[in-house]
Amino acid sequence: MVQAQSSRPGVGATLYDDADGNGVTFRTWAPNADSVSVAGSFNSFNPNTHFLTGEGDGWWSIDVPYVGQGARYKFVIRNNGQELWRRDPWARRLTNSVGDPLVYDKDAYQFQADGFTMPPWNELVIYEMHIGTYGALPGDPVPAGFQDCIDNLDHLMELGVNCVELMPINEFTGDINWGYNLAYPWSVESSYGGPDQLKAFVDACHARGIAVILDVLYNHWGPSDLDLWQYDGWSQNGYGGIFFYNDDLKADTPWGPRPDFGRGEVRTYIHDNAMLWLDEFRLDGLRFDATKYIRGVPEAGVEIPEGWSLMQWINESIDATQPWKITIAEDWGDNEWMSRSVGEGGAGFESQWDGVFLHPVRALASIVDDQDRSMFELRDSVLKSFNGQATQRVVFTESHDEAANQPRLPEVIWPANADSWEAKKRSTLAASVVFTSPGIPMIFQGQEFFEDGTWTDAAPMDWGRKDSFNGIFQLYCDLISLRRNRGGASRGLTGNNTNFHHLNDSDKIGAWHRYDQGGAGDDVVVVTNWKSEYRGSYRIGFPSGGTWYCVFNSNATGYGPAFTGGGPIQVEADAVAWDGMGFSAQLDIPPYTALIFSQERPDDGGGGGGDQNGPILVDGERDELYGDPLVIQDTSTGFGDNDLGLVNYANGSELDSFSARVESGVLYLFFAGNLESNYNKLDIFIDSIPDAGQNRLRDDNPDVKFGGLNRMGGPGDGDEPGLRFDEGFAPDFWIDFTGGGEFGVSYDTFINWSPLLTGGGDEGGWGFAGPGGSGAGLAIFAGNGIIASINNSNTAGVSGGDGIDDGSGVVTGIELAIPLLVLGNTDGNGISVAAFVNGSNHDYLSNQVIGPLGGSPNLGEPRVVDFEEIPGLQHVVVVEAEIPPCPGDFNGDGVVNGADFGSLLAAWGPCKRCEPDLNRDGVVNGADVGLLLAVWGQCP
Repeated sequence: MVQAQSSRPGVGATLYDDADGNGVTFRTWAPNADSVSVAGSFNSFNPNTHFLTGEGDGWWSIDVPYVGQGARYKFVIRNNGQELWRRDPWARRLTNSVGDPLVYDKDAYQFQADGFTMPPWNELVIYEMHIGTYGALPGDPVPAGFQDCIDNLDHLMELGVNCVELMPINEFTGDINWGYNLAYPWSVESSYGGPDQLKAFVDACHARGIAVILDVLYNHWGPSDLDLWQYDGWSQNGYGGIFFYNDDLKADTPWGPRPDFGRGEVRTYIHDNAMLWLDEFRLDGLRFDATKYIRGVPEAGVEIPEGWSLMQWINESIDATQPWKITIAEDWGDNEWMSRSVGEGGAGFESQWDGVFLHPVRALASIVDDQDRSMFELRDSVLKSFNGQATQRVVFTESHDEAANQPRLPEVIWPANADSWEAKKRSTLAASVVFTSPGIPMIFQGQEFFEDGTWTDAAPMDWGRKDSFNGIFQLYCDLISLRRNRGGASRGLTGNNTNFHHLNDSDKIGAWHRYDQGGAGDDVVVVTNWKSEYRGSYRIGFPSGGTWYCVFNSNATGYGPAFTGGGPIQVEADAVAWDGMGFSAQLDIPPYTALIFSQERPDDGGGGGGDQNGPILVDGERDELYGDPLVIQDTSTGFGDNDLGLVNYANGSELDSFSARVESGVLYLFFAGNLESNYNKLDIFIDSIPDAGQNRLRDDNPDVKFGGLNRMGGPGDGDEPGLRFDEGFAPDFWIDFTGGGEFGVSYDTFINWSPLLTGGGDEGGWGFAGPGGSGAGLAIFAGNGIIASINNSNTAGVSGGDGIDDGSGVVTGIELAIPLLVLGNTDGNGISVAAFVNGSNHDYLSNQVIGPLGGSPNLGEPRVVDFEEIPGLQHVVVVEAEIPPCPGDFNGDGVVNGADFGSLLAAWGPCKRCEPDLNRDGVVNGADVGLLLAVWGQCP
């Protein structure tokens, strides 16, 4: 028999390796035990060989040499004739909730993302995640694990969130579970992968600039698989013994037994557990579940002062050591003292979930009759704050509770018809309120691609909905971009100030002004319409005069078929006092729509405005990404056109340059030149699948009309070729831009496309190019992932017309971003592009053709053109973009070192498309430092 008290620190099973040897210190707390031994794989689970020695105050310990990581063990406690085999309350790892504890080396995992910096709380956007279902793909078994979720983290980067809140990951009963019936507070759920995999998940999040918050349970534990229950054999009144209250009043909660917050050892057990996640696991914050049941017994109206002081102690410890980390209370008591400082007598939380926002906003979205929606409740929900601080509340319309205990919001809006226009419009309107109200916004997993039904822990995320509802996904991306002010036009959404300045309860219009310091790029005005009726020429107050751009329109057509456009691209606020403001503007508001206005355009195009079809905005610089043009054509416009010289029309179309690249699974195309407004066309054909496609375009494909230019098919006989391309060029995909206008009064760009292999017909869209010099953008057919942008800011070389109207009568830049999957291409290899300008009468092809074609004025009708007969290739092959051989080696000396770190610091802050911005989020910050340190000394 071995028996000796340990002089080494640690509770549970702690590895040691010092001058006196190596092994494990076992220590436990069992104040009512007669004796304690440890049995494990190192002694054939013999309970009579290794007895712990009493240290006083109920503590027992022993050093067992030569025991290493992974050894299995249990404590054997003897009390009044009982022999109780107990799992370690401090176990850091278990085989499962009814299995054995495992000795764990807490220092084995080596973190990589050392440079991570917690985002400012006013810029946080939280994504609530359940590990077991987020990481699984349809058809996969659940639960998924931490590694599966790591594989899906790039989705969160694409979405734009910068904080993940994990539902509980402590060892719980079984494998499929919400996590709220935890059995072992210090152990990480085995079915998720255990503690090292959790650390790897945190590391992977930090490498992507994403903070991680953990949902912790201190209001109750269990009730199943709970060896803490009557741990050392003692109890009173049949309750839980040393770790729990043992009186009728405080012993139970609705979910399981309540820990004894008044017993010193239990207080330390909970306090140290909270610090464990922040210290060892490097988590960035904690969300405390059901704090109302820590601070009291709500059913009896009784307070538990020792529960309050325990929360204060934890929050004080965090503030003293890691004040940038956040603690969030789920209290539901509308209690501002929860988020007051401990010095003021508060509980010390930095924020809390806000039911005053959640329930009214969900009701506003789900009420059937428009007249029953209350704009007063909207106002109160938007303006609510704790202690006058916006970040002291978390705002959302869905969490795990709402998603699981009732259907998700689209299903609540219209049961059994969640795909309805009403469900899409009103759920996204509610989301717009979440991201524009003061507070820290949060969404629950799947909300971003319109998950419906009821969430369950037994089924994986339906990732297919990301494609099916890609437009709604883009809507969330745009809202998050604006909320984080990533484009520099919406700082007010991160500010502390809100003025709900317009309330019309009859017409169901509500508007509010968000700002930090105020001014262009800061002031944001949000306008919402909660009725199914279109509101035209509606006057809203603005804080300053001049042009206000609509940087987000929740009805933009790029967000899906239910979103029909309408609303302003921009408004002019004049000196008409309104809504208590000195300026105002008249604007159109589509039904069930939110509009966001700023006096600056977002640098990253973080919103869709008016009739624009989506989020991206040409910025006049994007062509830098393409490198040198692949071809610069003869720009002669000496071809016939019956509209040349007319007022408000530009003289002649021309294709001046073309550049392209393939990168990260996307084909990017850039065209420069003039496309005048008398219905000239830029036709683009893409051969994306080598050795396949339709080399001969024929009119017997009745579904593809080529934007009305049917002559691009055969001349009438299905056996005869139509437009013939170079040998070996077999187009699979066609897209067309047509400039059109009526005597300069309006100018539209009509866009058609079709995948030629399918024979599935044209899709068409259109959008206004914007007034001269201003530029505008369209993201078309978002459901297919196609983004297109047009620009008319450069009218150099255009002759004729009458000045500025020329600018609204010509397109001078077109950009395309087409996912390779849309093109049927998997790796970017073998893609070729042909493009040409097609005349307004559809009776010839101009000389503006990609390739070496000379200055021929025209080539005749499309149905008789044969590029095979023209010397040289009239198409180009697009190659994969060159990847820098060593990201982080900014000076090219072959090693990442201090010199490169200096370059990064010199670029600190907003830094659009600069090399030190390693994660390409438009700003150089701590996230880039982390990525740099990850390759320190290397040149991968």
